[in-house]
Amino acid sequence: MDQAGKVWLVGAGPGSAELLTVKALRLLSTSDCIVYDRLIGREILAMLPADKELIDVGKSAGNHTVPQSEINRILVREAKRGRKVVRLKGGDPFLFGRGGEELEALQKEEVPFEVVPGVSSSLAVPAYNGIPVTHRDYVSGVHIITGHRRAGKSEEIDYGALVQAKGTLVFLMGAGALNEIMKGLLAAGMRPDMPAAVLQQGTTAGQRRIAATVGTLAEEVRKQKIQTPSIIVVGEVCRLSEQFAWYEKLPLSGERILVTRPIERGFKLQESLRALGAETLSVPVIRTVPVDDGERVLEIKREMERLSEYQVLVFTSPYGVERFFDLLSEAGMDVRRVSHMKFAVIGQGTADTLKGKGIRADYMPGKYDGSSLGRLLAGKMEDGTKILLARSSIGGTEILKELEKNPALVYRDLAVYDTKFLTEQETRLRSFMEEGGVTKVIFTSSSAVEGFVRLLGRFDYHSVQAVCIGGKTAKTAKGAGMQTVTADNATVEDIVACMLRNGERGDR
Repeated sequence: MDQAGKVWLVGAGPGSAELLTVKALRLLSTSDCIVYDRLIGREILAMLPADKELIDVGKSAGNHTVPQSEINRILVREAKRGRKVVRLKGGDPFLFGRGGEELEALQKEEVPFEVVPGVSSSLAVPAYNGIPVTHRDYVSGVHIITGHRRAGKSEEIDYGALVQAKGTLVFLMGAGALNEIMKGLLAAGMRPDMPAAVLQQGTTAGQRRIAATVGTLAEEVRKQKIQTPSIIVVGEVCRLSEQFAWYEKLPLSGERILVTRPIERGFKLQESLRALGAETLSVPVIRTVPVDDGERVLEIKREMERLSEYQVLVFTSPYGVERFFDLLSEAGMDVRRVSHMKFAVIGQGTADTLKGKGIRADYMPGKYDGSSLGRLLAGKMEDGTKILLARSSIGGTEILKELEKNPALVYRDLAVYDTKFLTEQETRLRSFMEEGGVTKVIFTSSSAVEGFVRLLGRFDYHSVQAVCIGGKTAKTAKGAGMQTVTADNATVEDIVACMLRNGERGDR
């Protein structure tokens, strides 16, 4: 059984990554293959591990990229190869998600399976719009109906029964049939002034609400237009939406922010942005890797043997700290080999990583950039001090220019890791930037801007609102044609404050 394949039908919820269940998140990280469709939120798509096989079986109204029968065959095929397969479905897999059809196919082929329920948009989207689907003072029942007609089938909705039931009505996949649904309710005797609403792309940055009545909703939607996916809610509880609406009042609601750093290093930042209402898309464009070039590896080894000659060790990134101490261990050394040194860091994030090694930073500039760190060291170090910089092979020259202003200092710039561009992210990045409604892009380094531009290629960069850390990063972004704002320092708090402080437009 250890080698037998298995399929998990996993509900992905209505779109927000924070509404994924704990089990769903675990399965995404432990699976071999993820089969997904178009109802998966962009925020969740951005989280799908790049080392997994991702099979897009996207389906949209009137455009079935992959027929259901073929999806069934894919699930059976991958499981019979001995793989752990996640079938990721929007909302809940058993609520109009054809989960039952897929399980029938798996059971017929004797493929093991599990079902992981998901948060349904029928409940979550009204909640995000301030509409409680039940309320003791208004209604005690809720009815969930599919507004999507199966190909070749006639209308099956019993409007008379729905009107007589007197509960809140939630129509999923009904935006294309809105006019027919409203006419059906009116013909069955529903009051024309019954409150009703269409809720667009709930729980995401595209969330929007059109509130009216059963008699006027279709005309209001025609005037204002609406995008899918959307749901329709009918009932007295719709009156409460203005009073109870909360998501749209969060300061970053409506912002879809692309973060270009690895998700594990940007986790705290994304948590903070989401807490303020933003939708975040993690698309790392660069990766830090150990140096593997033979000559440079020998160079690093030589310097590790000469550590006793240096008085100050300088780090310009958290990864530089991690990589240096890995090199120390690989050389058969430990922290005692650098116990005679003073330590300088470029900012708080690097200082925190160093503290995790049991060492407190001795020097850190008030402004977290290379120039400021270089000036600090050039002004404070005694003549003859030997400084070792452990940093990226593409580290900027700003810190070196400042150190050179004090010729009495001796420094060695040692590349302990390389930075590579993640070309495998090209398709995902282009999709999000061209179709994803991204409102801002966060860059934490100049190399991240370079990687972004290299992967994206030809693009209208003037449309990009870049939130940058440091003057060098902002300069690179401006050079590409982007509109920029610059955070005071490389901290989560400063990045968030920068976004709250600056509105829709940055400086040119």
